[in-house]
Amino acid sequence: MRALLMISLALAGLCQTAQAGDISSAYTDLDSKKDCVTYAQAEEGDGDWASLVCSGYRGYPVLISYDDARESLFYGFPPSDMTTVWESFVGLNSAGPKLEWRIETNGDLAIPFAVIHRRSISDPEGENKPTDVLIVAKVAQPEKYEGCTVGLVLATGNPAANDEARKLADEKARSFACGKDKRAMIGDVPAFGRVDN
Repeated sequence: MRALLMISLALAGLCQTAQAGDISSAYTDLDSKKDCVTYAQAEEGDGDWASLVCSGYRGYPVLISYDDARESLFYGFPPSDMTTVWESFVGLNSAGPKLEWRIETNGDLAIPFAVIHRRSISDPEGENKPTDVLIVAKVAQPEKYEGCTVGLVLATGNPAANDEARKLADEKARSFACGKDKRAMIGDVPAFGRVDN
């Protein structure tokens, strides 16, 4: 009887594995001057900030919040009021021009569940070159609106950074609870913070 139970459990595990979708990558460009529309910005004398919505992957947008030479990005569908959480590096930073979307495909359905995006963070002392970090972010789905940073992978001097970021995305992004689960940090990553509205 025990052997029969073990076989049943093993077969159930195989069925679940077989039903899991194939994971692949797709790449999109991000150029704020041609791929984005500004929907809010500072009035004269009100600082230097702006909010943009940009084309992403097959209808999944990318939102950029810019404030004082720092950027916070949100990938996927935001709440209806377009309010997203501010997540960015403490140091001056900018987003790279290429996004890697991790996509799970089941039959004809292909859903992007994570984004890997390179960011450059300036040295506050101005003595060294910028530090590159790969941000791994959960993509917000329609009607769920939950998107956030899952982890950070130091890219400068790390030839395995892309593989580490993909592994992190594939293992953590879909089940990650934004605002509750702790972000993963791989390498000596510059200070990064989250501000809930």
